[in-house]
Amino acid sequence: MENRCPWCGNAEIYVRYHDTEWGVPERDSRALFEKLILDGFQAGLSWLTILKKRDAFHAAFDGFDPEAIARYGPADVARLLNDAGIIRHRGKIEATIGNARAWLKIEEREGFTDFLWRYVDGRPNVNHFTTMDEVPAQTETSRRLSRELRAAGFKFVGPTIVYAFMEAVGMVNDHLVSCPRHREVQALWG
Repeated sequence: MENRCPWCGNAEIYVRYHDTEWGVPERDSRALFEKLILDGFQAGLSWLTILKKRDAFHAAFDGFDPEAIARYGPADVARLLNDAGIIRHRGKIEATIGNARAWLKIEEREGFTDFLWRYVDGRPNVNHFTTMDEVPAQTETSRRLSRELRAAGFKFVGPTIVYAFMEAVGMVNDHLVSCPRHREVQALWG
């Protein structure tokens, strides 16, 4: 693909992620949970590192089933801290368990999908950036969503992580206008 967004470089796994997944509007509540957790694990690391370990994360965290994760206890934390296939960071592991419990409350109350997508009125915000320098690290919307997620009990959901998550799940379309995926992703919503 010519004129692909430059952030994905040439690594095959990164290019495939850009070309098939990043920015595609996600409405599945469990998939949104998974992506928010992975974005939290990415803090301080490269997204490429997370992509390479994604299958191991999936296996280690019961397919990112929030109901299963919410039941994790100290033995599970110990198991995960010994799993070389994932990022072995106690704070992020414990946050994932707490985040699953917070997800369950929101899911029961209003649905996690509806909770998130109301921040963009149910439709992706389509940006028209021409260079990577124009793409913000966070926005007022990501700051508001971050505050509400933290108030609900989530951790590792600062405004920069939340904005990266919003880009990944298509709440905003930040593909550069020169990238063919900008139009393709936009067409998914008409």
